[in-house]
Amino acid sequence: MKPVLRNLSFVSSLVLLPSALYANPACAVCTVAIGASLEIARRLGVPDSVVGLWAGTLLTLLGYWAIKFFDKKSWYFWGRNVLLIGISVAMIGFIYLGEVSYTPIWIWGILYIDPVLFGALLGMILFILVEKLYDWMKKKNGGHAHFPFEKVVLPVVVLGVASWWMCLCSF
Repeated sequence: MKPVLRNLSFVSSLVLLPSALYANPACAVCTVAIGASLEIARRLGVPDSVVGLWAGTLLTLLGYWAIKFFDKKSWYFWGRNVLLIGISVAMIGFIYLGEVSYTPIWIWGILYIDPVLFGALLGMILFILVEKLYDWMKKKNGGHAHFPFEKVVLPVVVLGVASWWMCLCSF
């Protein structure tokens, strides 16, 4: 066997060795899949508010990742978490520099806002509330989830219901 192939087969066999795996519900694959599906959803005719809902959730998730990164580096300062989440969600503004134009509409006769931006803000709020709910439920259960992947299932169900409701309201 050639040395290059021998090294390649050795490295690839290391991947197959059993190892301790840590489930991270906010995995990179999930995040990339959601991000890539947003443009596809718009092309399929999904309302902009629903696309914004998932985009806001994605950006909030990236904010949580930034918080975890800052925790690992021991970078603490007053208002850090709110600032990081705010900056992450504010990235939704970059879509208005490209192909999307800001076209506000009246929502519930109260808010005059672009549907994508409204959805992003709602997605952020829902995701943060569901994360707080999960933490509370886990604490009440002795520090354990009630079922496997509960941290993933809760936000997906809540966002799914919110998406369905937003499709019915069609804004």
